[in-house]
Amino acid sequence: MKWAEGIDKLGITLYILLCVFAIINIYSVKEELGQKQLIFFGLSLFVGLIIFLMRTKFFENMSAVIYVGGVLLLIGLFPFGTEILGQKNWYKFGGFTMQPVEFAKIGTALMLANYVSNPDFNIKNTKSLYTALAIIAIPGVVVLMIPDVGSLLVFFAFIMALYREGLSGWVFGVIFTFAAIFLISIAVNPLYIVLSILLIAAVLIFLNYYRISWNVISISRIILTIVMLSALSFASPYILTKLPKHQRERVEVLYKGEKAFRDTSGYNLLYSKTAIGSGGLMGKGYKQGSVTQGKFVPEQETDYIFCTVGEEWGFVGSVILILCYAVFIGRIYYLAENQKSTFNRVFGYCFASILLIHFTINLGMVMGLFPTVGIPLPFFSYGGSSLLAFSIMTFIFFKLNYADKNSLV
Repeated sequence: MKWAEGIDKLGITLYILLCVFAIINIYSVKEELGQKQLIFFGLSLFVGLIIFLMRTKFFENMSAVIYVGGVLLLIGLFPFGTEILGQKNWYKFGGFTMQPVEFAKIGTALMLANYVSNPDFNIKNTKSLYTALAIIAIPGVVVLMIPDVGSLLVFFAFIMALYREGLSGWVFGVIFTFAAIFLISIAVNPLYIVLSILLIAAVLIFLNYYRISWNVISISRIILTIVMLSALSFASPYILTKLPKHQRERVEVLYKGEKAFRDTSGYNLLYSKTAIGSGGLMGKGYKQGSVTQGKFVPEQETDYIFCTVGEEWGFVGSVILILCYAVFIGRIYYLAENQKSTFNRVFGYCFASILLIHFTINLGMVMGLFPTVGIPLPFFSYGGSSLLAFSIMTFIFFKLNYADKNSLV
């Protein structure tokens, strides 16, 4: 059929497979929630149909309105939000709840794509770069004030999109280095960390002097980096003590193991790893998981849904699910790279990077490789806000891709 030309059938198929498999697993944990998720999926498909019927330019022209609306929804949480599980990041309407940060990501992706696609944008220009970073930082700061550290991490996806548009890779090096220094300094004497930093700095200065040139700016940057990293190293243990007890324990679980906190922050992780490990190669079978059916893991239908897959579908089922995500995310990156429009490309990279961060952190979280931060597994974790928001981004991108493939330009 001529009208179907340009619709990415692989991407749509993977989206439906992920959503359907998610409903099956949520139903295994709690039947009534599985039924609700099926309704949310139906609503998402209906919204997706509406998106495909809309004019493509709508998303570009209305990006500023959608962005401002998302930020206002985040700000509105302070006077009107409802606190759930210790975080005031939800609106409650009768029996329904809505998490606005999921929709703020859509607005930020659209606004960033709109700004970067402007002919006057040049990422090497300081004003252009700072404006792009401000678009990301404004909702990011509000999310930090809520506070919702998990969602804040997802906003780094937009920096990944800027990297494709020419942002220097040193930004990622700085972010990674500071994160590594913070985590290492918690477990190791900060004095040893500072001595290591000084040794590395000495090597850099040596290479700079003998192989390049004696550059005052380069040396000043090295000295500034030494001071900042050293200060962070000594401050890290103090910062940890100032975190709320549950957040502090979530970090300490990485070093001391979940058994040291089995009655508090390590409880979820302990039973999550037990469930995944007990699934073996082929799993125990649908609705046959002892941990799943015993309701041992709190939030098993949301952030820890992957442990249900591990227990009931085993290693094989888990690998198939991971491959589906890998192919889907890779497909979005591939399609984004081949867009004629800069707006389409940037939005695609934002969307794929958001999926990648959610997917990586969630799996790392349930397997004890990352602290528990409340990051849902896209399309899979129970929740109408999450599923609808990810579905909207999915259909917006496939609509943009559809228009791109049918464009005569």
